[in-house]
Amino acid sequence: MRCSGFLQLSINLAIVVVSLLVAATAAQGNGNANNNRPKSRRQANCNAETFANVLPSSAKVEKVEYVSAGSSFGEPLTDLMYPIAPTNLPELCAVIIAVASSPVSSYRIGMFLPAEWNGRFLAVGNGGFGGGINWLDMGAGVRYGFAVVSTDTGHNSTTADIRWALNQPEMRTDWGYRALHGTVVLSKTLVATYYAKPISYSYYSGCSTGGRQGLKEMQISPDSFDGVLVGAPSWYTDHLNTWVGKIATYNWPADESKHIPWESLKPIGAAIVSQCDANDGVTDGIISLPEQCKINWDGMKCTNNGGDSDFSKSKDCMNDDQIGTLQKMYDGFVLDSTGQQIMPGYLPGSEDQMYTVLNYSDASPYGVGYIRYFVLNDPMFMAEQYNDSILQLATSLDPGNSTADDYNLTTFRDRGGKMLLYHGQADGLVPTTAGSLYYNRTVETTSGGNVTEARKFFRRLEIPGMQHCGMTAVDAPWAFGGATQASWLGNDTYSVPGYADAQHDVLLALVNWVEKGEPIDQVIATTWKTSTDPSSGVLKQRPICTYPNTATFNTSGDVNDAASWSCGTNSSGNSTGEATHSAASMTYMNPFSVIADIFRVFDII
Repeated sequence: MRCSGFLQLSINLAIVVVSLLVAATAAQGNGNANNNRPKSRRQANCNAETFANVLPSSAKVEKVEYVSAGSSFGEPLTDLMYPIAPTNLPELCAVIIAVASSPVSSYRIGMFLPAEWNGRFLAVGNGGFGGGINWLDMGAGVRYGFAVVSTDTGHNSTTADIRWALNQPEMRTDWGYRALHGTVVLSKTLVATYYAKPISYSYYSGCSTGGRQGLKEMQISPDSFDGVLVGAPSWYTDHLNTWVGKIATYNWPADESKHIPWESLKPIGAAIVSQCDANDGVTDGIISLPEQCKINWDGMKCTNNGGDSDFSKSKDCMNDDQIGTLQKMYDGFVLDSTGQQIMPGYLPGSEDQMYTVLNYSDASPYGVGYIRYFVLNDPMFMAEQYNDSILQLATSLDPGNSTADDYNLTTFRDRGGKMLLYHGQADGLVPTTAGSLYYNRTVETTSGGNVTEARKFFRRLEIPGMQHCGMTAVDAPWAFGGATQASWLGNDTYSVPGYADAQHDVLLALVNWVEKGEPIDQVIATTWKTSTDPSSGVLKQRPICTYPNTATFNTSGDVNDAASWSCGTNSSGNSTGEATHSAASMTYMNPFSVIADIFRVFDII
């Protein structure tokens, strides 16, 4: 974006403030922990020797620390991707292991081993191209009672800093799949050793890059997890990130008539919501059926003669070329030479978050950075040099073997594995249709196109009004226990505050599906009067139904009450994946909260 320099400064300042606060809190917590009470057996086992004895020669213990209840643990001064440490942790043993993955690369593993263990194992994913142990999501996971693990993916960087990958194929491989796979294999052995008993069930939870990691691990190692929770997966790495690079050519340079300023995207999105809100029969400020949204472009076009709408007379109205830019976003990745759509595009309602790919001063780092440092090994590549031959190269190389495009999940299915894929319909970073595309291809490959059969092991949720991995611009219910969501509510939070049960928390619902055979038909999503502050009181709750069903208002009752809705058949009769969404056819300040909001926007994919 044009304000990226200011935002980077804000991020750095916020990190410094938070780091100082966390360090002080941790010091106080550790001081309280250093009393003279007798050590428990579990506390006594929390030492380097317990783990060193079972490590392979390629791995070594970096740190083992007993953490008393109510204390904090993390790496706030060194973890660039996750500088906020979770606080108010339960009693646990924190472990860091370093693993050599090749003669020139290595990765680190973080583990939280709770004193009160529920017998389950949970691996959590990462975000973007960032490198760092995801202590915040680990902190949320350990509060359930899981033994939780995370990897730094083999490097230390913020989400959009991809320079580490230049001429580093082994590091790309660690990020692509190897670090997570090695983490899962080794940490399972360490967990069983520490508790002196086997793991009962293994789970995964991740969103964006974390969603891709979960899919990839399940594809290469179908017995790694019994239950897999995948959010907004950026699984189509070679296509998605290349297309994000191409998107820059739609909107830049800024002095051309096609350019849409980032400031205009929010009012553009609001105008589209006003057009398509009522498609589901309820006017509530949320587009619940974006596939049925037929945009009236005359109402979006600038006019001096009265026009079709108030928006057409506003400062944010669009000319024909700007409308064309927005239509390309809906059209998806289309080859210039043939006009063939090779990946579907964004859904109406996602405009508020499109700045993440449209407006990084000239190109999103998720696109141009991927091309520079993963595909071409050329830091001088500029967005205006893009042509579709880069896609062909990215597909042939698949740097890091990161693309998770194996649709045959027969082995995972046959061993009893369960997977839930979820995606916000207002996602302006990873298109909702990308998740649907993976689902549809998997149903075709694994279940012969039979959705009923596929639902026995693989289900998906699409959340109206939810953006990338969580949050909302339209007061839509968005919190349901998905990956990273608890961290946006605080650094001492887990599940859905006040609703830590399988009806409102999708991770607990997945546990019930795996262990009790109770399929996930719906989960109730929540938002609050202040969307990241549960103490402000519940604003709305709504059931989110597993495909092919959608939530339908019962014609009476409070529209903001989940009891006023029920799951019924999708009236559109369509799923979003392979379909072409052609726009032409669509006629005291808490510093933790501040930095969480900053990272919510930028530490994604």
